[in-house]
Amino acid sequence: MRVVIVGAGIGGSALALALHRSGVDYVLLEQAAELTTVGAGIQLSPNGVRILEWLGLKEDLKRFCVEPSAHLFKEWDTGENVLTTPLSPKVRETFGAAYYHAHRADLIGALSRRLAAENLKLNSEVVGVGQDAVGAWAELANGTKERGDVLIGADGIHSLVRSTVFKPGPPRASGFVAWRGVVSAEDAAPLGISRSSFIVMGPRLSSVFYYISGGTQINWINIGLAADTKRESWSQTARKSEVLKSFDGWYDAPVGLVECTEQPFVTALYDRDPLPKWVDGRIALMGDAAHAMLPYHAQGAVQSIEDAWLLARSIELGQNEIENALQRYESLRKPRADSLIQHSRSAERWYHVDDPAEVEARNNRFRSIDKKYAGDFVPQQVWLYSYDAEKAVLGTDDEWRELPAW
Repeated sequence: MRVVIVGAGIGGSALALALHRSGVDYVLLEQAAELTTVGAGIQLSPNGVRILEWLGLKEDLKRFCVEPSAHLFKEWDTGENVLTTPLSPKVRETFGAAYYHAHRADLIGALSRRLAAENLKLNSEVVGVGQDAVGAWAELANGTKERGDVLIGADGIHSLVRSTVFKPGPPRASGFVAWRGVVSAEDAAPLGISRSSFIVMGPRLSSVFYYISGGTQINWINIGLAADTKRESWSQTARKSEVLKSFDGWYDAPVGLVECTEQPFVTALYDRDPLPKWVDGRIALMGDAAHAMLPYHAQGAVQSIEDAWLLARSIELGQNEIENALQRYESLRKPRADSLIQHSRSAERWYHVDDPAEVEARNNRFRSIDKKYAGDFVPQQVWLYSYDAEKAVLGTDDEWRELPAW
């Protein structure tokens, strides 16, 4: 059994490690000359952290991640908390793994260091894919082909595998853009930001910020409306003045973080309608190639990691009937990911209501949730965090399946 993986991002690299753990041969194709990333902060909830620990990253995560104490939902103008949900240490005690904040580059580095050099091929731009009754292949820009028994598209939001094989509809523009930046914790010290996960929702603008890189940096992402057209690209730069003009009347922390930032970046936010299928014969999708979602539940990276484990284990357990194994992977993963696509779209609206009465109604709803759960996890968190990918692939996750989906 040989698996051809297109794309060495978080999902593709995690899949490669999971296949290696299962004793399945693979080749990992990456068009870049080196494994770097233009991303910044990511959130890793326990449903993904436990998989990373299974893959051998437990000590690495402790070294470069930060464990936030809570999710703090705040008023945009006063900084008042309207909802607090617990994280460290309760999340580890309840779900068996930590909730971490990390820099994407640190996680990519930890994954890539474990990849076998002979199985990783950099400078390998894939220009076409195909399959027949006995295998699948990737055509490279240099004219060669990489062949295997199956091919996995882990090539992200602009996936060539998805566009070639699955013929998706056009991306759906959300109408919002995401500005982001990273500042040193030392520069931001006067703002008095604690080691928590901050979610601040204002009229037509939201801000999320948290510590990364072992606590030496703070990552921020602000979502709002831009005055001009932006591309769907995280390498696109922005001017500070462009970001700050949306923050009139906001309390000091979100504004101060932007002011401390040397170079902000910006991307237009798009997602994709759920695909009818992720599998076609011996070709399958995973991660953003399969289920690109808006960032409001901070699950993009973790859902790719879940995919990686379920896909590797499905291949391991079903090598003699590989097309059935891929179909089983889809049946196990697609409903959960599709649900998150839809719930992230719903969150987009209540994050950015504009009418003062709607803003007050939203914040009062959050206060009532805060009072009802009084420092415990809300049902949505339980549904997200208690998912066990190994139990899912073995069909022993009945307890999780009985939980309300949202």
